[in-house]
Amino acid sequence: MLDATATTPPLASAHRHRPHAVVIGSGFGGLAAAIRLGAKGYRVSVFEKLDAPGGRAYVYRQDGFTFDAGPTIVTAPFLFEELWKLCGRKMSDDVTLQPVSPFYRIRFHDGTSFDYTGDPVAMRAEIARFSPSDVDGYDRYMKASEEIFKVGFEQLGDVPFSKWTDMARIAPEMIRLSSYRSVYSFVSKFIRNPKLRVVFSFHPLLIGGNPFTASSIYCLIAFLEKRWGVHFAMGGTGRLVQGLVKLIEGQGSAVHCGQEVSEILVTEGAATGVRLASGETIAADVVVSNADSAWTYRHLLPPEVRSRWSDRRLDRSRYSMSLFVWYFGTRCQYPDVPHHTILLGPRYKELLTDIFKRKVLAKDFSLYLHRPTATDPSLAPDGCDAFYVLSPVPHLESGTDWRTMAETYRRAIAQSLSETMLPDLENQIVTSHMLTPQDFQDRLLSYRGAAFGLEPVLTQSAWFRPHNRSEDIRQFYLVGAGTHPGAGLPGVLSSARVLDSLVPDAHGILNA
Repeated sequence: MLDATATTPPLASAHRHRPHAVVIGSGFGGLAAAIRLGAKGYRVSVFEKLDAPGGRAYVYRQDGFTFDAGPTIVTAPFLFEELWKLCGRKMSDDVTLQPVSPFYRIRFHDGTSFDYTGDPVAMRAEIARFSPSDVDGYDRYMKASEEIFKVGFEQLGDVPFSKWTDMARIAPEMIRLSSYRSVYSFVSKFIRNPKLRVVFSFHPLLIGGNPFTASSIYCLIAFLEKRWGVHFAMGGTGRLVQGLVKLIEGQGSAVHCGQEVSEILVTEGAATGVRLASGETIAADVVVSNADSAWTYRHLLPPEVRSRWSDRRLDRSRYSMSLFVWYFGTRCQYPDVPHHTILLGPRYKELLTDIFKRKVLAKDFSLYLHRPTATDPSLAPDGCDAFYVLSPVPHLESGTDWRTMAETYRRAIAQSLSETMLPDLENQIVTSHMLTPQDFQDRLLSYRGAAFGLEPVLTQSAWFRPHNRSEDIRQFYLVGAGTHPGAGLPGVLSSARVLDSLVPDAHGILNA
């Protein structure tokens, strides 16, 4: 990992004559953008507020345990492999991706469970256990998911939506694919069993969306997983971060940690650099923000230089839910617990209404339990297990005081896990760490503590989202969850891919 005092690789001094690009934030979107800009001939400086790179993919290490702070599911490995190829290298030389099966185990409140995999035969058998009449519906749903994937991911995932005509051009196709329907509504066209409808509609929650309001375009995730599988980076997701930083340094660029950007400098309508919290100014030919898009516009740019993303519009936009995440290690192992488990509470739609619409912290919850030591035992001491458990909760508009509520909420989750998946959990914990919506705002600079930025609904997608190339400011671009195409590893990596068609090659700037 890098620190704030040793961030400029020896090669950087030999490349100072190249046009300079500044990237704000070292999440996966920012790191991917830096590599793609480096491949275009830029010298890139990445500035990261935290003491180590990764953003939401930060790594916590304590008491011999390694905890990935955020992303743990790799579903489109080729997007990472592309970045290594741009640098003339192979990803497999730095990172080992291990397939995970089942992808997820979905445990219902009554104790029944469904193992979700990429094997069509196994999936049909699982579906038949719940509802034999829905097997044919599953086959038809996957065909529909593939069709959506071919349009929404392959054709539009890395295409910029800079003009309203870009949206108008795809409108007929979006209507044909029923993108106006919600994910849950779309799934219900093919699946009748209530439990199976939940199984095939939960995916939007992985990117901050409500299955009952998120556009059915996100049904493409089902086929994406089937096509490439679900993988885990051995050593933790942080290994991917380390590998990307190594690529950036190999291009003669640098990642500066412990360096927060406080302002984007704008001269005559063009981004010309950044000011750091220390007061230092850094000149740039191109500025790219991987910070939360709403935070970027509201806090890094003055109101007078932005017309479309005014404070009023940002305040009226809809934001994703937040997360309560508890990282913990146990002195024993739980070998029957798979890598990924989704534990559903007694309510589904009603709980999501509380989170997304009413914005109240409910007493019940649904959980995602991550046990990476099921795949990679090296992430915990011998004989131990590493976990994190994630609970979707409202963002900070709920008014919850997490300074006083966090421990109470953690205890409720611990008790639930002890009664369901992890017997005697309270007596087995040897290390613990929590991340709350307040941390998403204060530590990760997410507007309102929303964990995934703008909520992925149709009216906040594609052209309606903050554009990858700023609508108001020349030479300024956005990547990450808050711009097109959206959250999730495939989304943020694709947002950096969009820059290929928007940012001019460095030699073009030199010759301008």
